[in-house]
Amino acid sequence: MVVDGQLPPFVRHLFPHFAGLPFGPLLTSSLRSLARRRPRLFDRLGEHGSASYRIAPSDLAFSFIVTPRGTMSVVRVVRNDDPASTDVTITGPILMLLGLLDGTLDGDALFFHRVISVSGRTEAVVALRNAIEDAELRPSDLLGLSGTLARFADAGVFGSLAAARHLADRAVVDGRGGA
Repeated sequence: MVVDGQLPPFVRHLFPHFAGLPFGPLLTSSLRSLARRRPRLFDRLGEHGSASYRIAPSDLAFSFIVTPRGTMSVVRVVRNDDPASTDVTITGPILMLLGLLDGTLDGDALFFHRVISVSGRTEAVVALRNAIEDAELRPSDLLGLSGTLARFADAGVFGSLAAARHLADRAVVDGRGGA
């Protein structure tokens, strides 16, 4: 059975467009810190490091516009209906998009099953995907953690994402009258 991974409606109401605003500075800081620790990840993007990528969770009221310029990276949070122009737009349920980032989900499978959609400069999307896959990022990498603390953070985040995906899938099945 293929499920869509959308957050249940009651969860979506907990995150109006302004709820994402604090993520911009936090993610900007996190990306810049990652660039200082692992510059090759950003070098791997080549000319596409200056591209702008809109990451648009279809089940939230806000999107992330990411420009991965190494130590000058910027993440802005905008309303989904913000007309800001970007080089690439990647749209899909937030839990699926996070699965792409952490490597637990296959982007090609999600794309061909129409769970996510991609528009814009294809070569920039491929460069981003290759950089993320090669980096084998873990949540602790984004948080700048190492050792035991990193293992706990990774386990907590991966466990939470798995539980959230299970709940989202369960809501879809229950909503269709299934199990």
